[in-house]
Amino acid sequence: MNAYLLAKEIKNGKSAEDHIARLLEYIEKKEKVINSFITINQESLREAKEIDKRIKKGENVGVLAGVPIAIKDNICTKGIKTTCASKMLENFIAPYDATVVKRLKDEGALIIGKTNMDEFGMGSSTEFSIIGPTRNPWDNDRVAGGSSGGSAAALVADECSIALGSDTGGSVRCPASFCSCIGFKPTYGLISRYGLISYANSMESIGIFSKTIKDLLITFKVIAGRDEYDNTTHDPKAIRLEERKSFRVAVIRETIEGAEESVKKGIYSSLDKFSSIAKIDEISLPYLKYALAAYYTIAMAEASSNLARYDGMRYGLSMEPEGIEWNRYYMLIRSNFGEEVKRRIILGTYILSAGYYNRYYLKAQKVRNLLRLEVEKIFKNYDIIVSPTMPILPYKIGEKIEDPMMLYLSDIDTILANLTNIPAISLPCAFSNGLPIGLQMMAKYDGEDTLLNAAYAFESLNDLS
Repeated sequence: MNAYLLAKEIKNGKSAEDHIARLLEYIEKKEKVINSFITINQESLREAKEIDKRIKKGENVGVLAGVPIAIKDNICTKGIKTTCASKMLENFIAPYDATVVKRLKDEGALIIGKTNMDEFGMGSSTEFSIIGPTRNPWDNDRVAGGSSGGSAAALVADECSIALGSDTGGSVRCPASFCSCIGFKPTYGLISRYGLISYANSMESIGIFSKTIKDLLITFKVIAGRDEYDNTTHDPKAIRLEERKSFRVAVIRETIEGAEESVKKGIYSSLDKFSSIAKIDEISLPYLKYALAAYYTIAMAEASSNLARYDGMRYGLSMEPEGIEWNRYYMLIRSNFGEEVKRRIILGTYILSAGYYNRYYLKAQKVRNLLRLEVEKIFKNYDIIVSPTMPILPYKIGEKIEDPMMLYLSDIDTILANLTNIPAISLPCAFSNGLPIGLQMMAKYDGEDTLLNAAYAFESLNDLS
């Protein structure tokens, strides 16, 4: 059930305890196939019972009272494991809640569990996980997307009503596209990252999965805004959903040309419907061809720096050091990272080394700035930029895992929003041979009001279910 409707029914007398009890039974059966969750929070049943008691007493229980929400396993939750799908953190239990988790709980939301992901958020398929891959609810032989694949699959498989993920280069929007749900990445700094285990600080955001724009907006209003524990945060501008009848839309030609034929067909078909209320033009963004190289250069460099803390002493896995020489001890601890994480650490360390910092990292930052300037120019004439979310359909599990370059190339359409720190959303728009296709919308910095209203209009014209 959608979050908005469920919260309304619970406040009107529907038992949150009964709903969660049935949901936990359903999850237990569903997880044998989907593998969306790393940890199920059995305490959610007791918490639901408390919600029921408070409602009977006439107390204010919050706008998300009794709503089951799934949390990606790189967002800290007090008393529940936060593993990042890695052996390095397989037994870590955070002593505090991330700001987003605290704000959800304050509004009565119930944390139903922690979802599967690519280890430390590094991947586009949720195959690089200590517990194995998450399976696509539409075709169990295919990937759910990544790195927040567990959250998207859990939502689409009806194991929760809302889910949170993190998005560094498309890690919310990719699985939203592959699983056919809404996936939203806000303007950088609108949602606190306090309690999010870092991958690439300058580009990552906590994002939201939902089935409707209304559910998305309710959740966003709960978790967004300034946070004293994150100095990069600021308050969002007012957002009000309304029946707007006019949008100026720019479709990036290069993203359409680089997509599979089935994806092109789905995108154009949905845009035909949208054109009844929008003026749509195709434009060129020449610098986009440099975006992927710039993104991975910056992301790997920041990942290398962030993951240096997992050394067996300060953070992560540790072992009895007695009788082990320091270099060997460090090597043994660091060998517990998965192959993809090791690959990115090695490349990131190389990029930051003295002889190559100027050649790669600084050059990537210059490209990032050029892209930001080009995007700002586009938004002087258009309200929304549109592209496919993913240039390909969901592929079979194991099909691309041995070819990292193919996995990296699939991020080509989503990384622009992270490099420029603008808001973006993936919307279900079509199916091809039973497999979902997502359409991506982007708006200017702090342009959530325009973005969500455009998405709301698109939702009304297209069957997103």
